[in-house]
Amino acid sequence: MEKIASFTVDHDLLTPGIYLSRTDGDIITYDLRFITPNVPPFLPSPVMHTIEHLFATFARNSAYKDRVIYFGPMGCRTGFYFLLRDVDKSEAIQLIIDIVKQITEFFGDIPGATRKECGNFLEQDLSGAKAACKEYLKVIEHWTVPKLTYRS
Repeated sequence: MEKIASFTVDHDLLTPGIYLSRTDGDIITYDLRFITPNVPPFLPSPVMHTIEHLFATFARNSAYKDRVIYFGPMGCRTGFYFLLRDVDKSEAIQLIIDIVKQITEFFGDIPGATRKECGNFLEQDLSGAKAACKEYLKVIEHWTVPKLTYRS
Protein backbone atom coordinates (compact mmCIF):
# COMPACT_ATOMS: atom_id res chain seq x y z
CA MET A 1 0.00 0.00 0.00
CA GLU A 2 1.30 3.47 -0.89
CA LYS A 3 2.04 5.91 1.95
CA ILE A 4 -0.07 9.04 2.05
CA ALA A 5 1.82 12.31 1.62
CA SER A 6 1.59 13.45 5.25
CA PHE A 7 3.29 10.24 6.44
CA THR A 8 6.31 10.94 4.26
CA VAL A 9 7.14 14.17 6.15
CA ASP A 10 9.99 13.75 8.66
CA HIS A 11 8.19 14.75 11.84
CA ASP A 12 11.50 14.83 13.73
CA LEU A 13 12.45 17.90 11.66
CA LEU A 14 9.05 19.59 11.76
CA THR A 15 8.58 22.75 13.81
CA PRO A 16 5.61 25.10 14.21
CA GLY A 17 4.77 27.14 11.13
CA ILE A 18 2.80 27.05 7.89
CA TYR A 19 3.69 24.43 5.30
CA LEU A 20 2.48 23.39 1.88
CA SER A 21 1.34 19.84 2.55
CA ARG A 22 0.14 18.89 -0.94
CA THR A 23 -1.24 20.21 -4.20
CA ASP A 24 -4.14 18.50 -5.96
CA GLY A 25 -4.91 20.36 -9.17
CA ASP A 26 -6.01 23.82 -8.11
CA ILE A 27 -6.42 22.85 -4.42
CA ILE A 28 -3.55 23.44 -2.01
CA THR A 29 -3.51 21.84 1.43
CA TYR A 30 -1.70 23.92 4.05
CA ASP A 31 -0.30 22.36 7.22
CA LEU A 32 -0.83 24.83 10.07
CA ARG A 33 1.54 23.31 12.60
CA PHE A 34 0.95 24.81 16.05
CA ILE A 35 2.98 22.29 18.09
CA THR A 36 6.29 20.51 17.50
CA PRO A 37 5.39 16.87 16.76
CA ASN A 38 5.98 14.30 19.49
CA VAL A 39 6.77 17.00 22.08
CA PRO A 40 3.95 17.33 24.63
CA PRO A 41 1.90 19.14 25.65
CA PHE A 42 -0.32 18.80 22.60
CA LEU A 43 -3.32 20.99 21.87
CA PRO A 44 -6.20 20.00 24.15
CA SER A 45 -9.32 18.84 22.31
CA PRO A 46 -11.53 21.70 23.58
CA VAL A 47 -8.94 24.24 22.37
CA MET A 48 -8.74 22.60 18.94
CA HIS A 49 -12.51 22.42 18.71
CA THR A 50 -12.86 26.15 19.39
CA ILE A 51 -10.11 27.06 16.92
CA GLU A 52 -11.87 24.88 14.35
CA HIS A 53 -15.19 26.69 14.84
CA LEU A 54 -13.65 30.17 14.77
CA PHE A 55 -11.14 29.64 11.95
CA ALA A 56 -13.67 27.94 9.68
CA THR A 57 -16.23 30.69 10.34
CA PHE A 58 -13.76 33.52 9.70
CA ALA A 59 -12.36 31.82 6.57
CA ARG A 60 -15.84 31.22 5.15
CA ASN A 61 -16.73 34.84 5.79
CA SER A 62 -13.56 36.27 4.25
CA ALA A 63 -12.96 37.64 0.76
CA TYR A 64 -11.80 34.09 -0.09
CA LYS A 65 -14.97 32.35 1.12
CA ASP A 66 -15.75 30.82 -2.28
CA ARG A 67 -12.26 29.32 -2.43
CA VAL A 68 -12.21 27.73 1.03
CA ILE A 69 -12.53 23.96 0.73
CA TYR A 70 -11.91 22.75 4.29
CA PHE A 71 -10.39 23.59 7.66
CA GLY A 72 -9.99 20.89 10.30
CA PRO A 73 -7.82 19.41 13.04
CA MET A 74 -5.03 16.86 12.79
CA GLY A 75 -5.66 13.75 14.81
CA CYS A 76 -2.22 14.07 16.43
CA ARG A 77 -3.38 17.37 17.99
CA THR A 78 -0.39 19.35 16.70
CA GLY A 79 -2.25 21.51 14.19
CA PHE A 80 -4.77 21.83 11.39
CA TYR A 81 -5.18 21.39 7.65
CA PHE A 82 -6.51 24.28 5.57
CA LEU A 83 -7.51 23.62 1.96
CA LEU A 84 -7.87 26.47 -0.52
CA ARG A 85 -8.61 26.59 -4.25
CA ASP A 86 -6.95 29.10 -6.59
CA VAL A 87 -5.36 31.33 -3.93
CA ASP A 88 -1.87 32.74 -4.36
CA LYS A 89 0.47 31.33 -1.70
CA SER A 90 1.40 34.74 -0.29
CA GLU A 91 -2.29 35.64 -0.05
CA ALA A 92 -2.99 32.32 1.69
CA ILE A 93 -0.28 33.05 4.26
CA GLN A 94 -1.73 36.51 4.90
CA LEU A 95 -5.23 35.06 5.20
CA ILE A 96 -4.01 32.54 7.79
CA ILE A 97 -2.20 35.26 9.76
CA ASP A 98 -5.26 37.52 9.65
CA ILE A 99 -7.61 34.77 10.84
CA VAL A 100 -5.28 33.65 13.65
CA LYS A 101 -5.09 37.30 14.76
CA GLN A 102 -8.91 37.54 14.63
CA ILE A 103 -9.13 34.54 16.94
CA THR A 104 -6.77 36.17 19.46
CA GLU A 105 -9.08 39.20 19.55
CA PHE A 106 -12.42 37.36 19.53
CA PHE A 107 -15.00 38.00 22.24
CA GLY A 108 -18.52 36.68 22.39
CA ASP A 109 -20.31 33.47 21.64
CA ILE A 110 -18.41 30.83 19.68
CA PRO A 111 -20.11 30.41 16.30
CA GLY A 112 -21.86 27.07 15.86
CA ALA A 113 -21.45 26.08 19.51
CA THR A 114 -25.02 25.25 20.41
CA ARG A 115 -26.58 21.84 20.85
CA LYS A 116 -28.47 22.17 17.55
CA GLU A 117 -25.35 23.23 15.61
CA CYS A 118 -22.61 20.98 16.98
CA GLY A 119 -22.30 17.33 17.98
CA ASN A 120 -20.05 18.13 20.94
CA PHE A 121 -21.07 21.69 21.77
CA LEU A 122 -19.98 21.57 25.43
CA GLU A 123 -16.33 20.84 24.60
CA GLN A 124 -15.09 24.37 23.87
CA ASP A 125 -12.30 26.51 25.38
CA LEU A 126 -12.23 30.07 24.07
CA SER A 127 -9.51 31.33 26.42
CA GLY A 128 -7.32 28.33 25.57
CA ALA A 129 -7.92 28.84 21.84
CA LYS A 130 -6.98 32.50 22.09
CA ALA A 131 -3.82 31.65 24.03
CA ALA A 132 -2.79 28.95 21.52
CA CYS A 133 -3.38 31.33 18.62
CA LYS A 134 -1.43 34.09 20.35
CA GLU A 135 1.61 31.78 20.60
CA TYR A 136 1.15 30.57 17.02
CA LEU A 137 0.87 34.14 15.74
CA LYS A 138 4.35 34.87 17.15
CA VAL A 139 5.69 32.06 14.94
CA ILE A 140 3.85 32.90 11.71
CA GLU A 141 3.51 36.69 11.73
CA HIS A 142 6.47 37.12 9.33
CA TRP A 143 6.04 33.84 7.40
CA THR A 144 6.98 33.89 3.71
CA VAL A 145 6.40 31.68 0.68
CA PRO A 146 9.96 30.17 0.77
CA LYS A 147 9.28 28.97 4.32
CA LEU A 148 6.29 26.86 3.13
CA THR A 149 8.60 23.95 2.25
CA TYR A 150 9.09 21.12 4.75
CA ARG A 151 12.70 20.60 5.86
CA SER A 152 14.24 17.30 4.82
